[in-house]
Amino acid sequence: MAADAREGLSRSPKELAPKYFYDERGSELFDRITALPEYYPTRCERAILNRHAPEIVEGMEELVELGSGTASKTRALLYAMAGVGSLRRYVPFDVDGSVVALCEEELTELYPGLVVHGVVGDFEHDLGKIPPGERRLFAFLGGTIGNFHEGERADFLTRIRALMGATDRLVLGADLVKDRGTLEAAYDDSEGVTAEFNRNVLRVLNDGLGADFDPESFDHVARWVAPCSRIEMLLRSVREQTVSIPGAELEVSFAEGEEMRTEISTKFTPARIEAELANAGLALERQLTDPDGLFAVSVAAPK
Repeated sequence: MAADAREGLSRSPKELAPKYFYDERGSELFDRITALPEYYPTRCERAILNRHAPEIVEGMEELVELGSGTASKTRALLYAMAGVGSLRRYVPFDVDGSVVALCEEELTELYPGLVVHGVVGDFEHDLGKIPPGERRLFAFLGGTIGNFHEGERADFLTRIRALMGATDRLVLGADLVKDRGTLEAAYDDSEGVTAEFNRNVLRVLNDGLGADFDPESFDHVARWVAPCSRIEMLLRSVREQTVSIPGAELEVSFAEGEEMRTEISTKFTPARIEAELANAGLALERQLTDPDGLFAVSVAAPK
């Protein structure tokens, strides 16, 4: 965290990694976001998974969920695997240890005999902790792939491909390009839940690094950046201020109105998804969308 804070806050514009939204409070806030009327991705992805889960999980015996949260995104896949008696192991991978523990508690109760092998870590450093296996379905859902810059996406997908054997598959959720109004509303809801989620990154740094950020001195901003096909979430300083971050041996000054980026969320065309998978050594087997074409779920196999 200290290294990421030093690196990100020395950039121009300043930037913080979105993985630091997710302590226990951040995970709870994000679960609330997924139920908001403006936030369509979760509803669309869930509808696709509910409809197509049996064909997605066919032949699979393990589910490895990257960025698992509370496993809410993959319940349909778990249910489908259990329904045909093929579910042997679930591997929730998340930066927030509290949700990994919750997954283990809930799912072992729901599916007696299920082996749950939790991994607490981040995508940059800890993918190697995922246990080996066969007939594993790697699930990376929620459109989280869009939170990576293009080079980071390529590196991440290549590293996932390197973990996969011939009998493994990847199921990838990705948000699709659409009109600006729908996109910006999804990241700036009328109840202000996303704004609190955005500010939570400051509370995480306060707790983890002894920083003295005043979250209420930053406004939430979400905007569509058309040339990059992405939403950007930012925090805008409402006044001139200096923040001390002892755990990172850092003092950071903000001008009034200065913006700090906390998340990008790239939106894709179906062709771009297929191309980026192919560049990582993955062959698209099927691509599924909701009836309105808002969101895509792709299934890919190692080439």
